[in-house]
Formats: sequence, structure tokens, C-alpha cells
Amino acid sequence: MSEISQPSKAKFSHPKGLYVLFAAEMWERFSYYGMRAILILFMTTEVVREGLGLSTETAGAVYGLYTACVYLMTLPGGWLADNVFGQRKAIFYGGVLIMIGHLVLAIPGSPAIFFVGLGFVALGTGLLKGNISTLVGELYANEDGAKRDAGFSIFYMGINLGSFFGQIFVPLLAEYNWHLGFGLAALGMLLGLIVYKVYSPKHLKDIGIEPKVKYQESTGKSNKWVSMAILAGVVMLLGILQAVGAIDVTTATGIAKALGIIIVLITMGYFLNILFNGGLNVIEKKKVAIIFILFVGIAIFWSGFEQAASSLNLFARDFTDRFIGGWEMPAGMLQSFNSAFIIIFAPIVGALWVKLAARNINVRTPFKFAIGLILLGLGFLVMVGAAQIAANGAKAGMFALILTYFLHSIGELTISPVGLSATSKLSPSKYLGQMMGIWFVGAALGNLIAGLVGGNFDPENVLEMPNIFMNVVWVSVGAGIIFFAASPFIKKWMGDVT
Repeated sequence: MSEISQPSKAKFSHPKGLYVLFAAEMWERFSYYGMRAILILFMTTEVVREGLGLSTETAGAVYGLYTACVYLMTLPGGWLADNVFGQRKAIFYGGVLIMIGHLVLAIPGSPAIFFVGLGFVALGTGLLKGNISTLVGELYANEDGAKRDAGFSIFYMGINLGSFFGQIFVPLLAEYNWHLGFGLAALGMLLGLIVYKVYSPKHLKDIGIEPKVKYQESTGKSNKWVSMAILAGVVMLLGILQAVGAIDVTTATGIAKALGIIIVLITMGYFLNILFNGGLNVIEKKKVAIIFILFVGIAIFWSGFEQAASSLNLFARDFTDRFIGGWEMPAGMLQSFNSAFIIIFAPIVGALWVKLAARNINVRTPFKFAIGLILLGLGFLVMVGAAQIAANGAKAGMFALILTYFLHSIGELTISPVGLSATSKLSPSKYLGQMMGIWFVGAALGNLIAGLVGGNFDPENVLEMPNIFMNVVWVSVGAGIIFFAASPFIKKWMGDVT
């Protein structure tokens, strides 16, 4: 008998398997966010200082491509788990690939070796990231919604604990040697694998052992030909853009732009195909249209938020006074404030929504999206002021970045879990898995844009920095205002989904 089918000893007790997954994900996030904290810094550091010596533009594009691929790989990673490996093996194989990737990154060598390491990490994360969350859900297959939510909250705490400590210790070690930092990330993943391998057989029992092999038959018309037409159109457009010189796919920046175009066009084609060719009724079509609107909102949000590891990381290194007494804090360590704020304020924000609902003040999803996007913009408005200080030849204080991360963290809490929950509720049942995958595609697009924007951050042209940050303010605040204005329309089409 599976552990999840046994009655709980106490109302608020949780399956022991949760803590196994908690530990595995904590160490995986330690490795991922720890490495991400030093990634663009390592790429833009001169070769004589043992960096790669890439230009900021190229490094930003590589960062965007890498982080986008991490999320895009969750789609084939989920398919392989459902149809080939099962979730349990997929998670373990993913962890092994991640560890190999970090070990490759720890080897001093050419950029080619470095890119191979990034590839291993992206592939491994694609196998692990989505599937470990699926196992958490299966632990609570026979439990009520409140207990499931509490379990996911505990699991989310593991994510943020891992990222918090990873963004402290990996940059700290990288100050002495870049490759020791990457090596520490590999060690973190190894610890996660050990915990997972030793304790999962006992506490996860038979959960996720066998592949689900669930092939959902489409009720649409000729989806195969529609998909081929979309792909043909994308290829033709990219060929035209390459011919007229709008993009150059021989450079990292050009490849990143091409990938962004591909993501946007295929996503739009996918939504149009489901709307007009997916066998949905009118109510379902309206809800799918709302999912597309939320997709746009989350992509905009991540495009600003994920600059923590690109433009904001470069600003921390080059234009921020990081001295505390006689000790200079490593630039990458400042990113740990985001995780710290999430750990502190997640229960407070969650309790706020509950208290407001108890008073019949139900803050609906589009309103929360508006709040998150405007908080994102306010964070970058703080950075406009900091950039103006740098443009005048002085270094900004760390408080500017800390305040920015605070605003962004509260914004994340109002938009990320809310959007994920709304997507799961709005999705037609036969497209649920695909729609959840599309949510990760939104994160991929946002990360890609964050890398491209970070590539425009030129330390040699300090006078342009206020304008770069101000452009993000206009886009994010503008999007927030649009969500505010469109809230009545969006709420109407959402129906009883909050």
C-alpha cells in the first residue's frame, strides 16, 4: 500500500516523502541559483583574471539562452517522465546531468567546455524541475486542498532556502577562484542526489516509479497540418529577417533574438489553434484567452525580475559600494536578499489574501498581476536613481539594490504563485498538462528577454544606464496599468475562478 493512502496520524502531519523531495530540491536550487549568481560575472571577467572575457552583449545573450533553455527543457523532460522513465528516474537522471554540468564548469578551459557544461545543466534541470513538483502533488493525491497547499508551501520553502544559501556561499568561494564556485554547486547537487537516492525508496514507496504513458487524444481538426503550417511560417519569417539583416544567427545575440521570435510565434499559433481548432465550447475559449493574457503578463514580469542575475548583477559589481567595514561583499551575494525576502514575507502575503477574503474583499488574479508588475517597475525606478548616481561618477549604496530586490520579491509573491494557480484552474481538462507547460514557456521567454536587456548594459557607457532601467519602468508599470484597466473584462471571462 502506498504511503499516501494511509490515514494521517494528525491533521497537519505531512508524508515523510515531502521532506525527501524538500531536501533534494533545496540542494538542486542551491546549485542552480548559486551558479546563476556568478554566471554573467564570470563570462564578462577578463581572461587574465581567469574569466571568459566575453563582451557584455554576448554574455547577456548567452545568459538569456541558457536560462530560457532551462525552462523550455521542462517540456520534453515532462514527456520523458510520463512516457519513458517515470518521475522518480527522471529526477535522478536530471540530478546526475546537473552535477556533471557543474563539474564541467569547474574545469578551467575554453568557452566551448563552458558551453558544454551549461548544456548539461539545462538538460538536467529540464528533467528534474517539473517532475519533482509533480511528485509533491502525487503525495497528496487523496488529501484535501488545504493540506496540499500547506505541503507545497513547505516545498517552496526548500526552494528558497537552497537559493538563499547557494547565492551566499557560491559567490563567496568564487571570489577566490571561479571554478571552486562552480565546484561547490556540483557538491550541492551531489548532496541532493544522495538524500534522494537513500531515502526515496522508503518514503516515496511506489509513487512515480512507472511512466504514466498517458497520451491525450486531440478532439481538434488536423492539428498535425496546423502545427506544420505554424512551423513553416516561423522558419520563413526567420529566413526573411536573416536576409534583410534584422537578425544574425551567427552570433549569440542573433540566436537569442531568433529563439525569442520562435517562442512568441509558436505560442501565439498554439493558442490560436486551440481556440479555433481545439473542440472547446465558448466558456472554455474565454478561459484559454485569459491564460494567454496571463502568459503575456508573466513573461513581462520575468523579463524584469530575472535581470537580478544580468544587469543588476553587473551594476552590483561595477557601480555599487559593497564594503561592510573593511570587507567587500561579493557582487553575487546581493541576490540572496530576494530569497530571504521570499522566506520572510511569503506567509505574510498568503495570510493577507486569506484575511481579505474573510472580509469579503476578494483580490482577483488580474488585480494581483497589476500589483506585481507595478512593484517590478517601482524596483527599477529605484535603480534609475542609483544609475544616476553612478553616471555622476560615484558608487551607489547597497541599499538601492536591496530595496529593489524587496519590491521585486513582494511582486513575485503577488504574481507567480497566483498565476500558476489560476492557469491550473482555467485550463480545459484535456489541455491541462500543455497549459502548465506554456506557463514555463512564459518564464523561458522572460529569462531570454532579461538576458538581452542585460546585454545592453555597457559599463563603458555609464550615461545610458538610467535610460535602460527607465525603459523597464515604462514597460512594467504600463503593463500593470493595462491589467488594472482590463480587470473587469478579465474577471468576467474568468467566471468563478479567482
